[in-house]
Amino acid sequence: MNLYSDRMQALIDELSRLPGIGAKSAQRLAFHIVNLPSEDVRRLADTMVEAKTKIRTCRRCCTLTDQEYCPICSSPSRDPSTIMVVENPRDLAAYEKTGRYEGLYHVLHGAISPALGIGPSDIRLKELMQRLQTEDVKEVIIATNSSLEGEATAMYISRLIKPTGIRVSRIASGVPVGGDLEYIDEVTLLRALEGRVEL
Repeated sequence: MNLYSDRMQALIDELSRLPGIGAKSAQRLAFHIVNLPSEDVRRLADTMVEAKTKIRTCRRCCTLTDQEYCPICSSPSRDPSTIMVVENPRDLAAYEKTGRYEGLYHVLHGAISPALGIGPSDIRLKELMQRLQTEDVKEVIIATNSSLEGEATAMYISRLIKPTGIRVSRIASGVPVGGDLEYIDEVTLLRALEGRVEL
């Protein structure tokens, strides 16, 4: 026997499909949404639809943005001679919270994982190599996760870039093995950045 009506259960089911949202959280969110004024629910729904239709990748660094270039790539105060390579936009946001990195980024949107069928052509490596040919880059900092996939991706990128003469470094091991960057505190991320080593 269902505890809720079909529509309420459908809302709970949809919310529980979101990452990090379990059954209880989905129920709380569903009740919250149902109790909101109609205009608030409509604004939430419209915002989600608009985000889905308008957000795309930055033409330069491949992070998510609703403009041609993201705010970081558009900023004249950023140092274009340094590019930090991260796996996803959440990792970029984690480094930005440190407030100390002044270069640009490149977002791969994944990591090489033969077990999952993800090869170099499935992530944004081609775009990175195009940037290195057209921009005056002096250093590439590889800040992929210290998982098996992140390490394999870092080594692959290093082998691609080294022949160009551009300095390649890897964030230091202040980041725990198997840890995701988005969950690591700013001090640890900053230590990892400052203690990076050349590959």
